[in-house]
Amino acid sequence: MIDDLKGKRILVIGSSTGIGAAVAKAYAELGAKVAVHYNSSRDQAQALVKEIEGAGGHAILVGGDVSQTRGATKVVDEAAAGLGGLDVLVNNAGALLKRARLGEIDDALYDQVLDLNVRSVVMASQAALPHLRKAGGGSIIHTSSVAARNGGGPGALLYASAKAFVGNAVRNMAKELVGDRIRVNGVAPGVITTPFHERYSTPEMLETMRKTIPMAVLGTPEDCVGAYVFLASNKMSGYVTGQIIEVNGGQLMP
Repeated sequence: MIDDLKGKRILVIGSSTGIGAAVAKAYAELGAKVAVHYNSSRDQAQALVKEIEGAGGHAILVGGDVSQTRGATKVVDEAAAGLGGLDVLVNNAGALLKRARLGEIDDALYDQVLDLNVRSVVMASQAALPHLRKAGGGSIIHTSSVAARNGGGPGALLYASAKAFVGNAVRNMAKELVGDRIRVNGVAPGVITTPFHERYSTPEMLETMRKTIPMAVLGTPEDCVGAYVFLASNKMSGYVTGQIIEVNGGQLMP
C-alpha cells in the first residue's frame, strides 16, 4: 500500500479530462491534497473536484492558460497558495491542436503547439521550483508521448517533436535539480482513448494504430495512473530520477 502520498500537495496541470483527470483522482484517493487544473474545460474540472470531495478527498480548482509564462506562473502559485505548499508537480498540459503536414505548418500553429507542449513544461517547472525547495524537495513528472520516440502519425510533426523536447527536459532537469532533492521523471503514454484522439484521430486511424500494439487494445487513462503514482511516491521511487516510463501496451519497446 502506498501511504506516503497522504497529505502531499500535488498540482496536476491539465487534469480536467483524460489522463490528468484519472491521475488527479487517484492521488486524492491515496490521501493527497490535489489541485485540479483546467484552461477551457472548467465544467469538467469542477465536476472532478466535486467527485473527489464527495468521496472524502481534498481538491481545489485552479484555472489558467499555461502556454504563456504569466499564466503558468499564476497557476502554480495559486495552487501552492490553495494547498499550503507544493510537493509534486505534474506537467500534463499538451495537445496536437490539429494535424498539419510539413507544407501546411505556419508560424501561428508552430507557436501554439510549442507554447502549449514545451513552454508550459519549462515555465511551470520554473514557477514550482521555489515551492518545492521550501518543501525540502519533491517530484516533478512530465507527460511525454510515444510520439516522442516514433515520430508520431500523419501531421504530428510539431507535436511529436515537442514531446521529444519534453523527454530530454526530464533528463536535464533531473541532473540540475538533484541537489535540491527534487526528482524529475516522465510518463510517455501510447495510444490512449481520451478526448485527444476524439479530436484528432478518425476511427480508421485508431484501428491502424491498434494493430501495431502487441496487446491488441487501445489504452485507457486508468492504464496510465500507476506510473504517475509510482513516480510521485518517494517510498516507491525515491531512487528514480531522469527516467521515462513508457505506457503503451508494447507498441514501443526501447
